[in-house]
Amino acid sequence: MSDHGMVRVRGARQHNLKNIDVAIPREKLVVFTGVSGSGKSSLAFSTLYAEAQRRYLESVSPYARRLFHQMSVPEVDEIDGLPPAVALQQQRGSPTTRSSVGSVTTLSNLLRMLYSRAGDYPKGQALIYAEGFSPNTAEGACPKCHGLGRIYDVTEQSMVPDPSKTIRERAIAAWPLAWGGQNQRDIAVTMGIDVDIPWRDLPKKDRDFLLFSEEQPVVPVYAGYTPAETRRALKRKEEPSYMGTFTSARRHVLSSFANTESPMMKKRAMQYMINSECKLCHGKRLKREALSVKFAGLDITEMSRLPLKRVAAVFAPYAAGKTVPKMSHDHPEQATVVQRIAEDLVGRIGVILDLGLGYLTLERSTPTLSPGELQRLRLATQVKSNLFGVVYVLDEPSAGLHPADTESLLRALGKLKAAGNSLFVVEHEVDVMRAADWIVDVGPGAGEKGGRILYSGPLEGLEHIEPSQTRRYLFAEKTAPRRAPIAPKQWLKLQGITRNNLEKLDVDVPVGVLTAVTGISGSGKSSLVSQAMVELVAARLGHATEEEEVDLLERETAIPTEGRIGGDLERVKRLVVVDQKPIGRTPRSNLATYTGLFDHVRKLFAATKAAKAKRYDAGRFSFNVAKGRCENCKGEGWVMVELLFLPSVYAPCPVCAGTRYNKQTLEIQYKDKNVAEVLGMRVDEAAEFFKDEPTLQRALAVVQEVGLGYLRLGQPATELSGGEAQRIKLATELQRIQHGNTLYVLDEPTTGLHPSDVVRLIEQLRRLVDAGNTVVVVEHDMSLVAAADWVIDIGPGSGDEGGKLVAAGPPAKLAAAKGSRTAGYLAKVL
Repeated sequence: MSDHGMVRVRGARQHNLKNIDVAIPREKLVVFTGVSGSGKSSLAFSTLYAEAQRRYLESVSPYARRLFHQMSVPEVDEIDGLPPAVALQQQRGSPTTRSSVGSVTTLSNLLRMLYSRAGDYPKGQALIYAEGFSPNTAEGACPKCHGLGRIYDVTEQSMVPDPSKTIRERAIAAWPLAWGGQNQRDIAVTMGIDVDIPWRDLPKKDRDFLLFSEEQPVVPVYAGYTPAETRRALKRKEEPSYMGTFTSARRHVLSSFANTESPMMKKRAMQYMINSECKLCHGKRLKREALSVKFAGLDITEMSRLPLKRVAAVFAPYAAGKTVPKMSHDHPEQATVVQRIAEDLVGRIGVILDLGLGYLTLERSTPTLSPGELQRLRLATQVKSNLFGVVYVLDEPSAGLHPADTESLLRALGKLKAAGNSLFVVEHEVDVMRAADWIVDVGPGAGEKGGRILYSGPLEGLEHIEPSQTRRYLFAEKTAPRRAPIAPKQWLKLQGITRNNLEKLDVDVPVGVLTAVTGISGSGKSSLVSQAMVELVAARLGHATEEEEVDLLERETAIPTEGRIGGDLERVKRLVVVDQKPIGRTPRSNLATYTGLFDHVRKLFAATKAAKAKRYDAGRFSFNVAKGRCENCKGEGWVMVELLFLPSVYAPCPVCAGTRYNKQTLEIQYKDKNVAEVLGMRVDEAAEFFKDEPTLQRALAVVQEVGLGYLRLGQPATELSGGEAQRIKLATELQRIQHGNTLYVLDEPTTGLHPSDVVRLIEQLRRLVDAGNTVVVVEHDMSLVAAADWVIDIGPGSGDEGGKLVAAGPPAKLAAAKGSRTAGYLAKVL
């Protein structure tokens, strides 16, 4: 290939890359692959994309530069021939429910324009501008619920859960805890309210005043006095302890909710709030005027609640000019407006349908989407943007995709390539690699053992590269080890399950085996397993299920799961959901602290002679505790330097040089290493270093077995991918003493895993089954499905065309099932 068609990288040293040189062709589908942690993302994102972004931003005014999230400048000698780049990364939806499928894809803007210019208005109603159809603007939002569709308030029942208690016994649960609550009780005594009779026996006037009054009288407080002593003191006009301000329980709850920065306080206030549908807009979030405008007989909210497949069907005749709006006889220009907007809508939705997302609605909020769904929506927006000469850098676009959907993904990527763009894709999925024009294999191992280019060239050339782990799976030398499926003897019977697109579904899930639940994206697998089954089992065990951290005020009312669970429930004593949520929200949480490893490490340091002589305990070696940490950076290791027009720079703390600890703590050594050096070790190094410590040895071995030997012990939670976080949770479970009778639920555990790591994962899941547990995975990776004991296929389609039980049985039986879209792909692997 001639020189001018290539991107040439020289001397790349970002993260674990070993000063590499590589040439990659433009206007081709290039797949970067290698085992997890080998350095492929460091090359594709942290080097190529970061450099393309830096060059683009240098051409932008310094003021505009501040509006971008700027990546750090890559460590590389030079890159030639690099076009401008667009990154499409895996990330969770933005945490606000006001962001929706419609806003991410910009389809909502088109729809609002259509309703504004060409909707059917009631007689005599003035024109409403497009903003008037958005619940996120003052012009459009329902005045009563401010565009949320729900009203949040408190009731006597929610704030006083037990009316048999007295005020002194904290009948008003919603008042502050500790001194704040005591203060309000003392104020009530001064105001002559009896705090020693049951709440239900108080006069209604007093109860309403304490709970709902907007008044805030300031009265004298006599701390520590009995009610009788307080009355005497008031009579004698004694000097009070202080003057106290009364606040009703409702006022306290609503103001803490609106003003607190603390998630804990917000959560506490939420306990006392009841939310109900807004009576004015009936949950449609818009002003009445906007809702009175119709198109094709639907108001804009009703249109936004249809699956995209149905929306496309509504607009297709308008786009083709076969149907014209009613008012076009008087206003012929309207027919043109409708046809233009309908064409654009149908075209944009067409790309989304090609990517297998026709089951989504425009109103669906982005926090409820999986990272894979969100990335594909962004990809659809790019396919319609008609740019050319751009490099698209994608992060595992096949994550969360059924093999049938992967084919439509490849078609969408093909359209971008045909338009003259380059595609740089980080990917583990063998089907995507086979479709590539060029493969860059990074490895051979992870972390320090990776970071080298094993191969860069057309696919077939990889077959003879000995050190490559990828070639073994690409050229079918190696598949996951199989064993005869275990025949199930006991069952959990899910009956009459109704949730999202599932309607009165009956499914039997076997106990004591490894079960894979399959089906195309949006078929209802996660609704069945991760939602319905988890909630029903949790309710039987009396657990609360964990909730996603979303903006609490905007949290939709949880859709209750209808249905029941029966069968051999005595085999399930414990429920563990191993999901892809982060193991912590701040850099202070890391692999060592989450798995409990670090507690043992700190004890070892505290047990050294030097530490005992100075009377240091284990707490001294925590970077979260004042006595041992560096006080300049408060144990963060970094300080942020704000540069006005450049990316903010995180520089190592000048006092502790990034070690997080103070000088005295670092003087204590264990086997010639201080605690900061231990946190800097990779898991593989630490396993060797602590080989004489059985407790640590066991914990580290498990982390290595789930394929995370390349991570540093102190690697911050914020730097981990969803798949890595999930495997750390799995490792934490695997190192517990197994008592059996636990139900493990995993949602797509192979996300971000190289085929060689999938083999390791299968071994870990089998260990859990062999210890007498039940494992249920929602999965698209056919090698894991083939290794399961039982397969449940949900479908046949997505959204309202799915939600049914297509087939169930051992893998071999399922591979022959008629009407299953999974069967053909499973048969290939078997």
